[in-house]
Amino acid sequence: MDFTSLTINILKVIADIAGNWGVAIIIFTLIIRCILWPANVSQQKSMKTMQTMQPKIKLIQERYKSNPQLMQQKMMDFWKENKVNPMAGCLPMLIQLPIFIMLYTALMSPQFIEQAGNADFLFIKRLDATIRSNAGLSGDGQFQIENYARLQGAKTADVTFKNNEKLDGVKVTNPQKAILVQGEITPGEPIDLKLQMDSLNLKFEQLNSIDSVEMKVSNVQTKEVETVTFKRTGDLLIAEVPTIKAVQTIHYDVIFLLVLFVGSMILMQKVMMSQNNTANQDPSQAAIQKSMMTVMPIMITVTFIFVPIPAGVLLYLVTSNIFQIVQSIIINKQLEKEDINKNSSKNDIIDVKLNDKAE
Repeated sequence: MDFTSLTINILKVIADIAGNWGVAIIIFTLIIRCILWPANVSQQKSMKTMQTMQPKIKLIQERYKSNPQLMQQKMMDFWKENKVNPMAGCLPMLIQLPIFIMLYTALMSPQFIEQAGNADFLFIKRLDATIRSNAGLSGDGQFQIENYARLQGAKTADVTFKNNEKLDGVKVTNPQKAILVQGEITPGEPIDLKLQMDSLNLKFEQLNSIDSVEMKVSNVQTKEVETVTFKRTGDLLIAEVPTIKAVQTIHYDVIFLLVLFVGSMILMQKVMMSQNNTANQDPSQAAIQKSMMTVMPIMITVTFIFVPIPAGVLLYLVTSNIFQIVQSIIINKQLEKEDINKNSSKNDIIDVKLNDKAE
């Protein structure tokens, strides 16, 4: 089983329990974030420790600025001596990136669109919709299509033989090239499709006795999936499928979801900045962080406008950001409490030593 199918199966199990695919994505997000909680605690501890060490770091940089190689060695010795890994803060982000890619791939796949593409959640009309898309309605027996459309078959097919025997789940070799369009594509007119018989993983005698083949065919551009029955005509397996002209639509619910994502990201950055002690921070680093708070949301927004991000993925990102905001506040309070207890313990030790000297 590939990662796309695994992700969809996990979401389906959660959706069957929760009763909604949108709720399933939120629960999936919360599960992932809870699993990553220890890594995020380590990240915030590392950031806090880095802040307290800024004066010493700056001193090393000033002292060895004429010798970059020696400065790098001294910095490595400094991290080792203080048992700090400067890359620890990147770990949660590195872990979340493959999860994001996996979810994006799953929600853009024909399997998801076929099962839950039409699912809605709150104000979201379709979880598979992007800002501007022409995704057709899967399973309605016709393709929304354009002149340059490209169709591809599924990984398996159901084969019926002339003696009425049926063999389900026959493997299809090279599904991307298994389906051929006969003639030109004219939106609104039926298209003739041909299934390459040798793409079916069957013995030669089985191929000769095929009567019909039922296969899921997807439109690569719109991700629409239709079940097509190919009838045998001579030595060919052919089918005729109705089409309608694909019309691109702007989905304002997805735009609103994108606005929520950007807003939650800005709020998350502000919360994390407010929790960091900037008193000891290098002025140039502080300036870079402030500019990143402005530039990053703009860059991501522009990217998401041009890159088709499904509403389901944006829902994952919004939920993840909100969780991160709450998590940062909770962890920071825990770290502050630990600092207070440490300082209290140090003061108790000093008081004991002073009392011993006085006696």
